[in-house]
Parts: sequence; C-alpha cells; structure tokens
Amino acid sequence: MTSLPGPPPQGRRERAECGANIVATDPLISRLCVIGAGLIGGSVARAAKATGAAASVVVTDRSADVRKRVREIGSSFADKVTETSAEAVKDADLVVVAVPVGACAAVARDIASNLKPGAILSDVGSVKASVARDMAPFVPEGVHFIPAHPVAGTENSGPDAGFAELFVNRWCILTPVQGTAPAATETLQAFWEKIGANVAVMTPEHHDLVLAITSHLPHLIAYTIVGTANELGDVTESEVLKFSAGGFRDFTRIAASDPTMWRDVFLHNKDAVLEMLGTFNEDLSKLTRAIRRGDGEALFEHFTRTRAIRRGIVTLGQDSAAPDFGRAHGPLPIAPIARPYASDDD
Repeated sequence: MTSLPGPPPQGRRERAECGANIVATDPLISRLCVIGAGLIGGSVARAAKATGAAASVVVTDRSADVRKRVREIGSSFADKVTETSAEAVKDADLVVVAVPVGACAAVARDIASNLKPGAILSDVGSVKASVARDMAPFVPEGVHFIPAHPVAGTENSGPDAGFAELFVNRWCILTPVQGTAPAATETLQAFWEKIGANVAVMTPEHHDLVLAITSHLPHLIAYTIVGTANELGDVTESEVLKFSAGGFRDFTRIAASDPTMWRDVFLHNKDAVLEMLGTFNEDLSKLTRAIRRGDGEALFEHFTRTRAIRRGIVTLGQDSAAPDFGRAHGPLPIAPIARPYASDDD
C-alpha cells in the first residue's frame, strides 16, 4: 500500500469543549499545494500557515496579477508562488484545487503527471458528483483522490478576501471516491480539523442533494430577487439602495458572490437544484394561495415553523443572533477562537 503523509498523534487538533480552539502544533502535512488563490484557496493557505497544519505552503493561480498579489502579501499566505499548477504540485503531500468546479477537470489533467505517489488530491467546490466524475480519469495510480467541500465563505473574492479563521466551527464535507484508502481520508479529515472545521463524510450524490437546498437554491433565489428589484420600472436604483431593509440587504450580499463559481455550480448540479426548485415552487404556490385567500392561520403556522429552523441553526453554532456578514475581523488568535467570522456557504 502506498505510504501516506501522517498524521502524527501530536498533530491532531486539540478540541476544547466549545470546539473552537486551534493550537499550533507539529504539522500534519509537509508540503501543501493550493491551486487557486481566491477566497477559499487563500483561506486554506492562510489557515494552514497560521495553525501549523502544513510545514510549507505552495500557491499558484492562473492569473499573473493574483500571483503577484500573493507574493506581495508574503509568508502569511504562501512560502512559494509558482507560475503553473504542474510546477506547484511537485513533491506536495496534499493538493487542494480551489477553482470553479467547471475548471477542475482541466486542472487535474494539467497536474496529473507531476503528482507524487501517496499524495492526496482534493478540491473545495460546492458540487461533488460532477467533480468526482470529471477529475477521476486524470488521477494517477497511487494518488488518493478525495473531493471535499468546506461549507463556509463570504460574498468577497480574490486573494485579499481570504482569512485564516474562515473555517472555524464550519463544516467540511469529504466525499471520498470508491476505493479510497481509509488512512488517506483520516489524514484529510485531520487537516481540516486542524484549521478549525468540523468534518462529515458522505457520498458525492448525497452531498449534492443536501447542498441544493441549503446553499444552491438560496443563492438562486437571492440572484432572482435582486434581479427583479433591478428591473422594476417604478422603483429607482437610488430608492432600492437607500431603503434596503435587512432582508433585501442580506439577499444582495449573497447575490454578490462570484458569478463564475455560481454559474458552474448550477450547471454541474442542475438535477438536484431542479428537484429542490420544484419543491420550492410548490411551497411558494401554497403561500400564494394563503395570501390570496387571506388565510392568516396558514401563514402564521408556516412562519413559526421556519423561525424555529433559524433558531436551531444558531443553537448549533452555525451562526449567531448577531450576524457579522463579512464585517472586518481581527488577527487570528491561536486559542481560543470564540466563533467563526463567516456566515454564508459558498
């Protein structure tokens, strides 16, 4: 069996009762490669550096301007910046592909010949079945392929958008493909736990169905509502901006997410999204009838049930009653970190 990169026992994340402490200990990964230096990729690199999860971090991006910016940010982001993905993955124990899901297959093809035996290849996309299907043909024998999805993010993008605390108390879902060595999954789980995340393991297909309702459909609704407001002829743009109440303001935050990424999400998870959209349309029709008929009891029952869901999310620590929505954050304390700074799932 091909050897795996750790983890050493002392490198495991030490969990406090609140599940929010991060302790800098011996690295789990000798060499981490991150391909794509946007919000998620940049946060993975920064978190690995801040927590000591990786001894060295190599970063690359297809944009020369982004690579230049990563070099300017310096050692808190990366120890080395390379011009190409193929060069970046050389000798890497863990490779994290942080590009839009539609580009994952091309990246896998470009780096395949330079992946070392025993390396773990993963990603961060919010669609898993298509990523697993499209990347798998390019994964060499002896490389452990484990698609992953950190359910965390903000509406911001680019190399300056990331921060080391992004994954604290957020979920990262691992979807190992058939035949993956359990030890490789354990190593990747230990890495994500080290940088603050809680980890769940499921099949790619089940992931896509769950995320269609918890993430993809809400984004589709947000894009639609903001687009509708923009098209109203009797409401000026200044009024939409000036009188934005909390609900519309939060929809605009979600709708400001990276257009390329979300275009690819909907194209690559269309079956699950369409299934959830059909269910949503049925529920919307019920509410439409209740409003038309003046059925206050039906409306009250529905709103009461949905409020309970929101309270459950807060109780589980996935948000607080005082949302921060991408507001400024301070430097990463080693321990404790009271709560995550992100509130949305990309």
